[in-house]
Amino acid sequence: MNTPSNPASIRSFDLEGPAGTLEALLNRGQEDAPYSALVCHPHPLGGGTMHNKVVYHTMKALHGLGLPVLRFNFRGTGRSQGQHDNGRGEQQDVRAALDWLDREFHRPILFAGFSFGANVGMHACCGDPRIQGLIALGLPIVAEGRRYRYEYLTGCRQPKLFISGDRDPYGPAADVENVVATAPEPKQLVWIPDADHFFVGKLNLVQSTIVEWVQHYFVPADV
Repeated sequence: MNTPSNPASIRSFDLEGPAGTLEALLNRGQEDAPYSALVCHPHPLGGGTMHNKVVYHTMKALHGLGLPVLRFNFRGTGRSQGQHDNGRGEQQDVRAALDWLDREFHRPILFAGFSFGANVGMHACCGDPRIQGLIALGLPIVAEGRRYRYEYLTGCRQPKLFISGDRDPYGPAADVENVVATAPEPKQLVWIPDADHFFVGKLNLVQSTIVEWVQHYFVPADV
């Protein structure tokens, strides 16, 4: 598949969410793209938005494969209406974004989320037949007094890629490995060496890891 001829082609719009409109950006992909993609941002109370660097580089990895990629701001973030709901209402926001992608493109969806976006998004996506693969970046275990739970992963049978930094204070190696162990195959856990939670200085490696995994499972490289 060829990469998009105009990678800067972006649509800015509001999509309808359960608590009001959600500010969204769509990076347009190839017309014949076999998948669409959704990328979710980190915790709003920590300054997370759809413009986060990890989210942006994840979008670049997926868009570089020709896929249309949707990002949006969770409720109460940026121009999105509503109020932060500690992850409960945010799962509904994710489902609203998935519904929009489904209506717009009528094709299978790949999901990616960073930190809070990974926790909330995977919870909403696991078991959804529209979702063919999931990518969790910087899987949080304990952060700023919040403890994240992953019991739902036991029923998540889609292919899963977990990418974490081996110096991530919010996702210690032993804790992340214990969580990943609860998830059924197929799954892959990739540790980025000398990387913190935000993958500072390592985002190109994160991006290439995503590309290789997606090409392996979903979008073969051009021959």
